[in-house]
Amino acid sequence: MFDYDAELVRYHARLMGAVDIKPDARVLDVGCGTGQTTRAAARAAYAGDVIGVDVSTAMVARARRLSTDEGLTNVAFECGDAESHWLPPGRFTLAISRFGTMFFTDPTAAFTNIARSLRPGAPLVQLVWQPAERQEWATAIRAALTPGGSAPIGGPDAFSLGHPDTIQAVLTAAGFTNVNLIALHEAIYYGPDVVAARDNLLALPAVTAMLPDAPAARDRTLQRLEAQLRDHQTSDGVWFDSCAWLVTAHRASGQ
Repeated sequence: MFDYDAELVRYHARLMGAVDIKPDARVLDVGCGTGQTTRAAARAAYAGDVIGVDVSTAMVARARRLSTDEGLTNVAFECGDAESHWLPPGRFTLAISRFGTMFFTDPTAAFTNIARSLRPGAPLVQLVWQPAERQEWATAIRAALTPGGSAPIGGPDAFSLGHPDTIQAVLTAAGFTNVNLIALHEAIYYGPDVVAARDNLLALPAVTAMLPDAPAARDRTLQRLEAQLRDHQTSDGVWFDSCAWLVTAHRASGQ
């Protein structure tokens, strides 16, 4: 399983630094993955509770194990797509998401469902990727795997909320107000060295799908990938630049 928590370590700090989680908060974590953000929210909301929702059964299972290992009793995880998964109306005082909202089939319907689960005036704070061309991780790795290719690593859906006008329109239509975007620029991490970074990337289906079937061609592709990773090796690991939006909005008070 790819370690998104390690990859996004700097963005995790930015997201958690941007939210004000009260001790009695009731928090919804959308696209929670293995639950790092969910558990952090649960520790802050020690007199409240947190629910994490994700479509991946494997990630939800790991999230549950990690929460049990940490002795957290105010956190729960549900497997489902927040676009259609039932969420209790007006229950939550805060919704958060760390790159978990870009893949909805119908984003307006999804954010409407999320808004409905929030109390009037409650905030949604999320991270989404800016457009693909601003992501060194997407363009450089793609160039190594498929020279001359145009499809970004992560697929087009990963950048579906990359343009501010799109975010503004979707959230407004879903019942949110006071939409605000802050541009973030952080490096993301793939491993302590080239071999570890290569193996981590090969855990991503989007990467393995770009590898040729023929052994000789596959070997050449992996050599190009390793050369690209070597160019990004630093004293503390392999890092690629990226750009994201920190998006805040509030459920309209009149809804």
